[in-house]
Amino acid sequence: MVWEEWEQLKAGATERPSTRMQIDQLPAEGGGGGGERDLVVNQDDLGAVGHDAYILYESLRAGTDIAGAGMNKDGAGSTMQAAASLTSHGFEMGGALKLTVEIWTSQADTVLQACAHISNHLDFSKKLHSRDDAEIAAVIRDGDGSAVTVSEIDKYFR
Repeated sequence: MVWEEWEQLKAGATERPSTRMQIDQLPAEGGGGGGERDLVVNQDDLGAVGHDAYILYESLRAGTDIAGAGMNKDGAGSTMQAAASLTSHGFEMGGALKLTVEIWTSQADTVLQACAHISNHLDFSKKLHSRDDAEIAAVIRDGDGSAVTVSEIDKYFR
């Protein structure tokens, strides 16, 4: 590209309205904090989602292993045995079936890893926040020595 053409492109770009990223937000009038809260997470919620992710992980782990299903003494599952048999008899479908099993296994492993991360992270978060809550409760006390409620603390932020 010649220099003059480059300069023309730059000039044209500055003349056009710029496209820039804008994050959607509430309108300035009447929007923003202080209203009803729409995101509340309780310790039980974290534990329940983490537990559900673990149950999903276990179900998927047992149900998605097509590479190992019907395993023979050599460690090949029935689908891979079929792929090998088809290939040995000159059918191109054998290679396609093998590739399908490999892709399926890779994608199933990715979903399993995601479920495991969700479960582990939420279990960790639940434990961490419980410990944080206990430490904060030990520090913040009302005049009578009882723990200050969240709604009472919230009054100071208004």
